[in-house]
Amino acid sequence: MTQSLLPHKIKAILIYSGGMDSYTLLHHILDKGLAVNEIAALTFNYGQKHVKEVEYAQEVCSQLGIQHKVVDISAINSLMAGSSLTDDIEIPEGHYEADNMQSTVVPNRNMILLSLAVAFAVSLEADTVYYGAHSGDHAIYPDCRPEFVQKMDDVCRIANYQSVSINTPFINMSKIEILKRGIEMGLNYAQTWTCYNGRTHACGKCGACVERIEAFTENNRIDPLTYEA
Repeated sequence: MTQSLLPHKIKAILIYSGGMDSYTLLHHILDKGLAVNEIAALTFNYGQKHVKEVEYAQEVCSQLGIQHKVVDISAINSLMAGSSLTDDIEIPEGHYEADNMQSTVVPNRNMILLSLAVAFAVSLEADTVYYGAHSGDHAIYPDCRPEFVQKMDDVCRIANYQSVSINTPFINMSKIEILKRGIEMGLNYAQTWTCYNGRTHACGKCGACVERIEAFTENNRIDPLTYEA
């Protein structure tokens, strides 16, 4: 068999939610030189109300020809109670920096998702796991802060016989800057879902929507999503 016919080895796993950040990160990774057949995307249904984002993730990966696995871990919700994203609690409105946004924190979510992604990476002999933590999440989500990422990276490098690193290229970037990066790559953000409410149209009022609208406004762009009147 010639070298050109050898199958490509999966080099990295991307935790891909279907939202703006992971969508931009996926294309950022590809733009930096990783081929579509060298990355595998991993999407989780953890019982989130905005499970609609999973459909967006599936569509993008299908279009790009990227290996994609959707895993239902909603059964563990009884161990992760108390979040308005998963429980019968009203999702708050306003900016992420407001105190009421703490109800959107899902207990230990990213540690759990990263652990599963690292296991997937080890099984595929990949050496990197990417996820889209960014500076806009630092105020409200402890598991998106640089100190958390650093500690998880330290642990995941020694947790298995194979070392796996945690890579967060957007950790010091705002949503505004992430969108700017996507605009530079000519991305179509109609292929993403951000709203925490799983409706036909985005609500425009939850923290995720407010931050998204702010990013498009600051970049002088029109958001392609339809919002409720």
